[in-house]
Amino acid sequence: RIAEAKIPFAITAAGCKGDEFWGNLRKAYQAGLSEADLLRALTSSPAQLIGADKQIGTLEVGKHANFFISSHNILSEKSTVLHHWTNGKPHTYANINAPDLRGKYELSIGTERFYLEVTGTAPAFEVKASPNPFAADGKNEKATKASAELLNQTLALSFLHQKDTAKNAENPTYRISFSTLDPKKWTGRAQLANGAWVTATASRTEEAKADTIKLVEKDSSKLGDIIYPFNAYGRKEQPKAATVLFKNATIWTGESDGILLNSDLLIENGKIQKVGKDLKASAGAITIDCTGKHLTAGIIDEHSHVCINAGVNEGTQASSAEVRIGDVVNSEDINMYRQLAGGVIGAQLLHGSANPIGGQSAIIKFRWGALPEELKIKDAPNFIKFALGENVKQANWGDYNTVRFPQTRMGVEQVYEDYFTRAREYGDALKKGGKGSVRRDLDLDAVLEILESRRFISCHSYVQSEITMLMRVAEKHGFKINTFTHILEGYKVADKMKTHGVGASTFADWWAYKYEVIDAIPYNPVILQQMGVITAINSDDAEMGRRLNQEAAKSVKYGGMQEHEAWKMVTINPAKLLRIDQETGSLKAGKSADIVLWSDSPLSIYARVQSTYVDGLRLYDAEEDLQLRQYIQTERQRLIQ
Repeated sequence: RIAEAKIPFAITAAGCKGDEFWGNLRKAYQAGLSEADLLRALTSSPAQLIGADKQIGTLEVGKHANFFISSHNILSEKSTVLHHWTNGKPHTYANINAPDLRGKYELSIGTERFYLEVTGTAPAFEVKASPNPFAADGKNEKATKASAELLNQTLALSFLHQKDTAKNAENPTYRISFSTLDPKKWTGRAQLANGAWVTATASRTEEAKADTIKLVEKDSSKLGDIIYPFNAYGRKEQPKAATVLFKNATIWTGESDGILLNSDLLIENGKIQKVGKDLKASAGAITIDCTGKHLTAGIIDEHSHVCINAGVNEGTQASSAEVRIGDVVNSEDINMYRQLAGGVIGAQLLHGSANPIGGQSAIIKFRWGALPEELKIKDAPNFIKFALGENVKQANWGDYNTVRFPQTRMGVEQVYEDYFTRAREYGDALKKGGKGSVRRDLDLDAVLEILESRRFISCHSYVQSEITMLMRVAEKHGFKINTFTHILEGYKVADKMKTHGVGASTFADWWAYKYEVIDAIPYNPVILQQMGVITAINSDDAEMGRRLNQEAAKSVKYGGMQEHEAWKMVTINPAKLLRIDQETGSLKAGKSADIVLWSDSPLSIYARVQSTYVDGLRLYDAEEDLQLRQYIQTERQRLIQ
């Protein structure tokens, strides 16, 4: 596939044991890689990739004498490497001038007569000896395997002549050294069982049949389809944006209009064009009858760890502000598809809570089938993960993790004071002397962006005392915390949060899963919202991310929150916290067509997603999902067979 796409590539032997490499090359050839492309991937392409193609990679005058000599084409099962030359120096694995000794021979040892059959080539000869002639098919009941070794131009041969089959019978072993290896006749000396030396000759009676050298056969089975992503539920073709008119839906706008009954919504070119009644679409538009169904903005998860390739925590130091989730975004995580099936269209991907100052986050849309960089929302604001509580002071890391500072909640506060002070001084030095005069510090670069309101904090938090502490530290250094995430004691300090201007992204009803959340209550989101704090519900969990609609509904159950306000906690409110609400989060003309069609009220436990659109692309559809399941089953069976 890579060769067909004209992409330069090399093949490496890394990880192969023994002869696996050669077998793997033949597999690639069998699967359709041409001989020319295969050789190029072993020689000239790697030379070009490392910038050494003027010295190595091809056989040309003036280049290093690097090459190997094989007995046959390397794509033949019978091929063996005979010589390997490096900078003109040979590494010899076999005598390249060894005579062709294959065939049948009549062997004379003194007055005794035997028969030999020789197959294979040096150094892997196979010799059988017998007192009886060999049949045309090579069968011989008396045949004994002989030991044979070719050293330079001398063939050493030994075999057991089993005259007597009785147990403990004294059967002689003959040891022969042939010093003359004429193709027709060998001559040498043999040592008998009594130690006497006699003349030995072997005359060829029949030449071996010429080897039929065949390359391994091409595999006739069908190659699998290229799908996007190359994973379960990938598609052969990427969906294309279409003009779609949704008719007669119950529309949850997420705006001041609230919930609109029997209304229409038109999307075109990846944007919402109109929301209202009796809308008309241009010729060629797709019209979907949404009678009895509900239409909402796509859910946004403010706090998620999906789509990250083994980079959730860098827990070795108190601040890892220099590391970035954006460098390890995984576009093939199946959780992306699963969450699209739950109506989620995007998320903030955060580091874990190992450090007081964590790494830089990535804000993505779930553009299933796109490349990692294409998942990222263009020009999205910069965020960073902070954390408070027992995680960062390593209280729950085990008895051997008691070395890294901080080890107390007081130490956590001091970490912030130290880093903000250092970052301020670092910024002053940059302004005074310019970048050329100050050693670049990627860690302090990120912290300085916080002080200058160019990067925003999403902080893991539980206990009211620490929540208050961080707000005071931020105010002292002249900036505001953007979001307290988890914030399970937020109801205790909701007034202070409102005054500070910080938002909340909380769990719906998680409590008592560790001691510092023992005071968590399910009324927390309602109290925060009533105080005027922008409040969102997040998942922090790949499985929960698929049912954030039901998590939002819990505030209706516990706190009597209005349904439309509850729905905002998983759509427009997280968009506001992530500062992307001008693009997405509600159904309004001009915003991205990030929309979800539900079978029922989105707050109902019976609601199922019918389809999910991201930027006007239908990336999940319930009917297509059934077809993809059948395709996966068929493809699995094809691979097994």
